[in-house]
Amino acid sequence: MGSIFGDIFRVATFGESHGMAIGCVIDGCPSGLALDVQDFVEDMARRAPGNSQYASKRKEPDNVEILSGVFEGMTTGAPIALLIYNRDQKSADYDDLARVFRAGHGDYTYIAKYGLRDHRGGGRASGRETSARVAAGVVAKKILAELGATATSHVAAIGRVEIADGEDFTQNKEAVAHLDDCIAAGDSIGSAVVCKINGLPTGIGVPVADKLSADLAKAMMSIGGAVGVEFGAGFASVARRGSENNDGFAWCDGKLVKTSNNAGGIMAGISDGAEIYMKIGFKPPSSIAMMQKTATIDGDNIEIAIKGRHDPVIAPRACAVVGAMAAIVVVNHVFGGLSDTMEKVKRLFVLG
Repeated sequence: MGSIFGDIFRVATFGESHGMAIGCVIDGCPSGLALDVQDFVEDMARRAPGNSQYASKRKEPDNVEILSGVFEGMTTGAPIALLIYNRDQKSADYDDLARVFRAGHGDYTYIAKYGLRDHRGGGRASGRETSARVAAGVVAKKILAELGATATSHVAAIGRVEIADGEDFTQNKEAVAHLDDCIAAGDSIGSAVVCKINGLPTGIGVPVADKLSADLAKAMMSIGGAVGVEFGAGFASVARRGSENNDGFAWCDGKLVKTSNNAGGIMAGISDGAEIYMKIGFKPPSSIAMMQKTATIDGDNIEIAIKGRHDPVIAPRACAVVGAMAAIVVVNHVFGGLSDTMEKVKRLFVLG
């Protein structure tokens, strides 16, 4: 079902929204990385439902249990299994939807492909699956931290309202009013997240088919509700001339640096030493309380309003997922680059 991310630092997620648990298995994490359940608390809380008036009211503690791959607080090199129990499912909220193709959801496509679907909270298609990605991302971020690199993210837009870097969207009166209006109407709103990756040297990534930008874009588009990704100046580049958009170079204190960053930190699929900057757009959540026209498996045309506990906007909780996926992709490329040149191979061989 396409639930494995990465080819060196490999993450396989499992579980459904209303199943017993969500989790992941990480293969390819080196031994000697300090890891404890407390490391997961901050990022898991950032993604968890029930922590904001602008999030689903489902209350999930999202405590991570480490089942394997860690001994006396250190990773062993063996697969790391992480488990997150589902505690607050209300499957009865979805009983009336078992034979309904909800507007904007994957109900129809799942049935077309698999012949059946888990209608409880969206099953595998639910945003609940991303809790396992965030847990895996915590491990990836710890690896990056050991190398002096970071992957951070923040809400960049709520509908038409842009949020400045470093600004808490809940402190933006226009954004809050926009959200409150949507909630009052039983509707939802689109949003965007900015992700920044810092501390990477030049030369991370590969050209052509497996570009760093291509893998990052794929990872972002694998997040439920994502509708687009842009790097650096992004689609603004469409209206520019090359003379306006090209990033130049200059020597500064004996170091070659870029004079601008319209490329967003990646050139020809390889990191160029500047900050990697990308923006991810998310559609309005599809589960809304307004009446919508749709159809049933039985051939009936109906109108339905979605009950239950749902997010009116995706970006606030998606921030943790975006940062996690970025870290997973970068760690894969860092590990993959260890054999780029014979000099690197010889250095590793001697150190080993």
